[in-house]
Amino acid sequence: MRDEFWDKGYAATSMDDLLRVSGLGKGSLYGAFGDKRSLFLRVLRHYDDANLLMLRERLASAAQGIDLVREFVLSPTGDPTGAVARRGCLLANSNAELATSTPDVAAEARRSYDAITAALTAALERAQREGDLDPDTDPAETARAVLVAQLGLIALGRTGTDIDVLSTAAQSALARLLPTPTLPAPTQ
Repeated sequence: MRDEFWDKGYAATSMDDLLRVSGLGKGSLYGAFGDKRSLFLRVLRHYDDANLLMLRERLASAAQGIDLVREFVLSPTGDPTGAVARRGCLLANSNAELATSTPDVAAEARRSYDAITAALTAALERAQREGDLDPDTDPAETARAVLVAQLGLIALGRTGTDIDVLSTAAQSALARLLPTPTLPAPTQ
């Protein structure tokens, strides 16, 4: 069901589509999930929670905190065919389609984006401790900027922007958002 919503969007996904992919009868689907909107919100929450868990696990296992931040920004460009970039992110796609008309989707997006920002802030704080990020950089502000950069790449990817153009933009954003520490001048 998640893939139906992801590939088609909420509005274009019919109950017949959901019945077909779930293999459930109409009564069973309604009995288990309620209406289409309730099912969608449940699917979106599950998707968000799985992504947040993966992000936190990657931070815990990353050799360096800065690696997670770079991986996060570059993730829309990871497939050389551009298919991942064109598909986008279920949360970002749903937010673009529904947030202005569906308060529950806007609330879910805020919840998820706040949690992503917190994980990125932790990664950037770790990067500062490890000497990979300028100590004068504000980790929380930078985390929000990193999220905005990644969401911009997702939006451009959905338009079919060439993957090489997206990759170059991602590298440029990283170079500007993650200043390397300034080494002290050698003493004589």
